[in-house]
Order: sequence, then C-alpha cells, then structure tokens
Amino acid sequence: MTQSSNEHHPRGPAPDRSRIEGALESLYARYRVCDEGRIADYIPELAKADPGCFAIGIVTVDGEVFEVGDAESAFTIQSLSKPFTHALALADRGRESVMRRVGVEPSGDSFDSIIRLDASNRPHNPMVNAGAIAVTSMIEGAGPGHRLERMLDMLGRTMGRRPVIDETVFESERSTGHRNRAMAHLMMNFGILDRDVEEILDLYFRQCSVVVTARDMATMAATLANGGVNPITGDAAVKREYIRDVLTVMHTCGMYNYAGEWAYTVGLPAKSGVSGGIIAVVPGQFGICVYSPPVDERGNSVRGIRVFEDLSRNSGMHVFETWHQQGRVLDHIDEVRDPAPALPDTTQPVGDATVHKRGSELDDLTNEPASRAMPED
Repeated sequence: MTQSSNEHHPRGPAPDRSRIEGALESLYARYRVCDEGRIADYIPELAKADPGCFAIGIVTVDGEVFEVGDAESAFTIQSLSKPFTHALALADRGRESVMRRVGVEPSGDSFDSIIRLDASNRPHNPMVNAGAIAVTSMIEGAGPGHRLERMLDMLGRTMGRRPVIDETVFESERSTGHRNRAMAHLMMNFGILDRDVEEILDLYFRQCSVVVTARDMATMAATLANGGVNPITGDAAVKREYIRDVLTVMHTCGMYNYAGEWAYTVGLPAKSGVSGGIIAVVPGQFGICVYSPPVDERGNSVRGIRVFEDLSRNSGMHVFETWHQQGRVLDHIDEVRDPAPALPDTTQPVGDATVHKRGSELDDLTNEPASRAMPED
C-alpha cells in the first residue's frame, strides 16, 4: 500500500499503558459474564458466532494500541462499513450529489426499515440499509470489478492490511437479502438508483462480508479520529474534507433508533453492526472498538453498549465534556470503578418512548457465573 507523504508525528508523551490496560481489563472482567442479548440470525451464517467472544480495543492517533480479550477474533464488518463507504461516495461524487440521493436526518427507525423515505423520496441517512445501498451505488468505477477493488482498497488503507471477503457470509446475505432487495427496487422506482439492482446489491453484500477484527476496527475508527490518515501505517485513507460529514452522520444516526440515547449517555460519533461490533471516535485522540456478538432488540451489542457507557461516565469522553478537559481523554481513564446506572426495562413503555433494556442491576450481573446459557427464542 502506498505510504502517505504526511509523516506521522507524536502528539505528546505516551499514555500510561499500565493504567489504561488496567481500566480495560476491569471492564472486560465486569462484562464478560453478561449473558443478555441474542446472536443475530436473520443472516444464517451470523448465527454461528461464538456468544462468548468479547474484545475491547483502542488505537490512538499516535499509533498506540491497547486491547483486551479476543481482539484477533474474526467477524464480518456488516454495518460498520457504512461510514467508510459514505466517505468514498463523498470523495467520488461530492456533497451535493450525495445529498440529492441520501439525506442526513435520523429516521427513528430500525436499521433495516422499509417503511419510509423522506419527502424527497430519499433514504433518511447513509447509516440505515436503504441509505447505505444508495451510497454503495455511487461508488465510481469502470465496472463491477473495478468498483469492488476501489472499495476494498479504501477499506484496506483504513485498517492497514488487504481485506478479504467471507464468501460464505456473502452467499448467505445474497440468498436471504429479500428485504434489502425490496428497498433497492423501491429506490430504483424513485430514481435514487441508476444501475442494475442486482449489481448494486452484490457490491453491498460483499461490502458487508469483509472480514475484520476488533483491532482492525479500532484502527479504522482511529483513522477517522486522525483526519483520514491511518495512524499506524501513515496511509491517507479518507479525504480530510469529508471527515466532518462522516462523523456528524455517525453521531446523529450511527446507532439507529438508539442514536438519541447513545448521544445522551455516551456522546461520541459511533457505528454499530449486527455481527456485534461497535466503533466510536474521539476526534483528534483515538478510535475504539468493542466486539461481542449478542445484540439487543435494536441490533446493538449488549456488552458494547455497557462498556461505552462506563467509559464515557468515568473518563469524560462525551463530546460535550472533552472540550473543557485539560489533556487527553486517555489521561482521565482510571479503573472505571463507577458503573453506569441501570436503565428501565424496555418491557415497560415510558411515555411514548421505548428505552434500552438493561436487565438486572450490575451487582446481580457480576455475581452470576460465566457459564449461564444464552436466552431461548
């Protein structure tokens, strides 16, 4: 891969490795016994994931790597790819052209909602499936193979290695993706898509089937934190002028119909995927990934949500706290002894809203044995 002409320069003394690793190990020990959530099975191959896999990874803009757990366990990228293909479409087509086909408004709907387009017949944003399919259709190239190669090259520069596609997952997605197919045909009807639907979906399903690890995804998030330059390899991967666009949409739309509560409790640009990954970006400082396959009713990793809530509560990394901090967020991470409070159970509606299911209190959770089975259907 081509090295960027911008050499990487350290931005201060190295973080206290033992303190940060101790905080991550504390979080890992706290939540590895959590058995809430379910493995996503609407794509049959995803149902084979190990519910016990759990990893937390941080990569800083200076290229420092901190990780705990199964950081090298492979999983498919799924919707974690969406911010990066959005960036590629922006670079290929420009803001005005992309905005004509895909909005930037939170939809309040689930990731695979087929219910609504906006008043201009556009998908609401690039983070829901309909918007991501439209974004993928805007990747330029001389033909299907060239478009795939350009997408893989961009993803490879953000993660620091040549990506591969899990062909079994790809075939599983393609053979069961009828809902995505219906959305694509609806968008074709309204002129949002301008190429063959099956060709577009083929690229989209391959995009979602790229194999990654928690370390890869933390590096990709760190690339966004570092102005589009991979902090480990020095490769320029994302055009700096579109970082603001991508992070803004991640902040408002990246967690689907949990985006508002995420912004309130965690407060970072983020993206989740049904394979169990969540990435978040602290601009100018670091990227972080938590991977754990059991997801909640919104398709967000249960352990991932809890880790991020605890980190934000204890380190002050919420976007509306970092502005008044002295020094880096990582300098404020301690042993994370103050767990986030349990939220109401979603089985009881609160007004006209539904809130994130948190289950039992933390004290009960941490006293449960690690061998408890996953919940039944």
